[in-house]
Amino acid sequence: MSKPTKTEAELIAMARAELKAHLNCPDGIAISVLRDGDSWELRATADATTVGKPGYPECVAMVVQIGDHLSKQYDVS
Repeated sequence: MSKPTKTEAELIAMARAELKAHLNCPDGIAISVLRDGDSWELRATADATTVGKPGYPECVAMVVQIGDHLSKQYDVS
C-alpha cells in the first residue's frame, strides 16, 4: 500500500506549522526537502546570525523529528 503524496511545499508548510506549535524558533530558519531515492527527509539551514540565536539547536532537532514523522506518512511528489 502506497502512502499519499505531498509536494515539497506542502511538506515544508506542514513542518513549519508543527514546529510553531511546539517551539518558539528564531526567524531565518530555512527548511528544505532532501531526497534520496524513494525516501526523503527534512533539513534546516540558517545564516550565522540565526544559528547563534537561543533555541536554534532545539529547532533543528525538532525539524529532523518532524521530517522523520512525516516521511513515514507521506511520499514526496
